[in-house]
Amino acid sequence: MARLGANQYGKAEIRLMKVDRGSERHVLHDLNVSIALAGEMKEVHRRGDNTVVLPTDTQKNTAFAFAREHGVGEIEEFASLLSRHFVDSQASIHRARVHIEEYAWERLGTAPHSFAQSGREVRTTTVTYDGRGHRVLSGLTGLVLLSSTGSEFRGFAKDRWTTLAEASDRILCTSVDATWRHTGQANDWGKSYAAARAALVEAFADTYSRSLQQTLYAMGERVVSSVPGVAEIRLSLPNRHHFLVDLQPFGLENPGEVFHVDDRPYGLIEGTVLADDAGEDAEAW
Repeated sequence: MARLGANQYGKAEIRLMKVDRGSERHVLHDLNVSIALAGEMKEVHRRGDNTVVLPTDTQKNTAFAFAREHGVGEIEEFASLLSRHFVDSQASIHRARVHIEEYAWERLGTAPHSFAQSGREVRTTTVTYDGRGHRVLSGLTGLVLLSSTGSEFRGFAKDRWTTLAEASDRILCTSVDATWRHTGQANDWGKSYAAARAALVEAFADTYSRSLQQTLYAMGERVVSSVPGVAEIRLSLPNRHHFLVDLQPFGLENPGEVFHVDDRPYGLIEGTVLADDAGEDAEAW
């Protein structure tokens, strides 16, 4: 005998570009939308009865139609609108989760409608609606930060296989992936995102780093203590290693100026920082 466990289905990575043409100065919303629906799906799995299955193609079309009818605005708002629609319009759907990545574009000079794709990080959101309320996560991926000094790594545990030399001054570089959980609806999602991003960047720059773990905590602490409505933040920080090149074979000194950038393998530091009033146990996301 067997029984069906947790399951969901949906349309993944819907590439959607919305151009706001309400004024001469156009605005781009470049999104990657993924939808996942869960509910009473036992019969489709066990017997192939598709009665309650809303096609994933319909989900894709809904995203396009909603972008036209309602606009996109802040991605948290757009994800909330979509997630509520699928639960409220389909009796068989009990939970909808919408994840959105937004890609940045920069204007070309003063041109009102010409752009270049930005090299900035990707803004993200994941909104889950279960018929009772929304759970909103915001975040970013690929925020590359580097300090050329102000970082060390010393006093670590050693065993017979340790070859890493202690460093009293090193380059610290990472590519930040961060997701933070809101306690409710923000008054302005754009301002909230900008404040969280600024807190991450400022904490990285302000912290004299004795380890990437210390830096991770400082960044997370800055967000939950300074951005209203953020209960916790999860951070993933790969250590983008920069190793000093030995130039002595060429008769050259290297006073901390030339480095080899080693992309793999890399240290990966991950952790969660909670606001004081969030409780000891992080909520399952």
